[in-house]
Amino acid sequence: MTKILIAEDNPTNRELFRELLKARGYDVSEACDGPEALQMVEQTQPDLLLLDIGMPVLDGFAVVRAIRENPRLANLPVLAVTAYAMQGDRERILSSGFNGYLSKPINAKLLAEELDRLLSKRGDAKASPTPSQTESELKKQAVSASGTDRN
Repeated sequence: MTKILIAEDNPTNRELFRELLKARGYDVSEACDGPEALQMVEQTQPDLLLLDIGMPVLDGFAVVRAIRENPRLANLPVLAVTAYAMQGDRERILSSGFNGYLSKPINAKLLAEELDRLLSKRGDAKASPTPSQTESELKKQAVSASGTDRN
């Protein structure tokens, strides 16, 4: 089963991501801040890291930098999920070592597309698990959470 680590400091956002990912059949683990994310990457060896940029202690930029500097982790796909959505933010984030970028609030369909794209690059046969919910149900969940903290 494909393992995805969510690194997000906001519990409501973590819950939304967890539900969206589990509905698609992924094995999900969670971290609340940058140091915990780095520790869990080592422990759980996920297939992909879904990483918030604006976290306490170590932000997403520091986490991805540490991952890229570690030869054992350097090839881990890292998807940025962030409220940074100003002109130039996407390019700055991607040039910082992230493999993908999604702005908050998260669109369930775009999240699924990015996960499929990043996991297929790894040659992962499980990149597209069979969803247990329809895309419209997932979209409703994402829309219902659009009032949450977006950092």
